[in-house]
Amino acid sequence: MKIHPTAVVDPKAEIHETVSIGPYTVIGPGVKIGADSEIGAHCALSGPTVIGEENRIGPFATVGAPPQDIKYRGEPTELVIGNRNIIREYASLHRGTVAGLGYSRIGDDNLLMAYVHVAHDCVIGNGVIMANAVTLAGHVLIEDRSIIGGLTAIQQFVRVGTFTYIGGMSGLSKDVPPYVVMAGVRKQMRIGGINQIGMRRAGFAPENIKKLQAAYKIIFRTPDLLLQEALERALEAGENYPEVRHLVDFFRNSKQGVLRQVDGSDD
Repeated sequence: MKIHPTAVVDPKAEIHETVSIGPYTVIGPGVKIGADSEIGAHCALSGPTVIGEENRIGPFATVGAPPQDIKYRGEPTELVIGNRNIIREYASLHRGTVAGLGYSRIGDDNLLMAYVHVAHDCVIGNGVIMANAVTLAGHVLIEDRSIIGGLTAIQQFVRVGTFTYIGGMSGLSKDVPPYVVMAGVRKQMRIGGINQIGMRRAGFAPENIKKLQAAYKIIFRTPDLLLQEALERALEAGENYPEVRHLVDFFRNSKQGVLRQVDGSDD
């Protein structure tokens, strides 16, 4: 274990022997850090927080802080972070609340750039990229492999679907469906089409992308259909394709309402 002599580590913290801790970092009780992780300078880590293996946490990051919720009364909620995440400088990641999930969770292989804020009871999947100063309010769900542009703010309880690409400086007040490209703020939120580039790079079969495009056109570009009828037709057209089923289920499981406005561009 390589701990800088100016770092302060509580004896009740559980730190793997291969972890390195930078100068002036403070690690409190209830923090667990897995093998081969690196904690930068001037960080503040509070517990209960579990950090997996091979994570890289940049300087001045705040990890496992109490939730910013006036109802919070010091309950032992937690933050759970998986493996191989990169958390850059000045990021702030908060624990859950007893009124919510009781935890916040970050999966594996994510990149959280500088000044990213993850509030209480948020769940972030795997392979997510959040650019500088992305801000999540409480209870936000980000599914796997989403990319969120810088300075984007996401309202509480909003869900962002898998393989979605969100343009910078967006403001999200509704669920954003999976596999799409979108940008905009509130009433100006618009979907530009299917995230074909991201899906091709990820190795999706051309036939699956084609079926998803067909479902997209039924749901988003058939204005004479009510949403329920559009979802049923989309599922009939691609029931054997997991991407189509996930898109339809995402709509059906929404509590916030799903963004359906599109721009005028072609797909």
